[in-house]
Amino acid sequence: MLMGQNPSYYNRTALFVDQLMNGNVSLKLFRVKLSDAGRYTCIIDSKKMEASVQLIVGAASSPIVNITGFDRRPVVLQCESTGWYPEPEVFWLDGEGNLLSAGPTETVRGPDDLYTVSSRVTVEKRHSNSFTCRVQQNHINRTREAHIHVPGSNSVLHELIILSLFTKDEL
Repeated sequence: MLMGQNPSYYNRTALFVDQLMNGNVSLKLFRVKLSDAGRYTCIIDSKKMEASVQLIVGAASSPIVNITGFDRRPVVLQCESTGWYPEPEVFWLDGEGNLLSAGPTETVRGPDDLYTVSSRVTVEKRHSNSFTCRVQQNHINRTREAHIHVPGSNSVLHELIILSLFTKDEL
């Protein structure tokens, strides 16, 4: 441990020692934690120089969509996504990209400070319904999506609950 180093950074930092003579005083931080967020300042006493950077820490994960009441009309779609920081928003979209009216988003903050969000929307079964659950956090510029197709009541694939479920990562 370096003299004056905060113990919470022990074995998680490195300098590019071979680059110091070239002016590279970069600090590499390993195994980043939520608590690492904040302002970092580099001070070079001999040159009376100082520079700061703000570290923003975030986490995101893909949502999972489930169908309940598939044998009834209407059906309820539930979307859940775990492991987010900061707290994200949840949106439902129809196949044309229109925003759907959903119930309130349920949010739970775990002991690890990560958020789990879940949302439900009730939809009518028609000939071919495609829906998207979008979970996004604008502060860290992260969006995750899950898409689902709900076959209409006249569909040959009536017994198939989920035709496609995949995620999309938009940076």
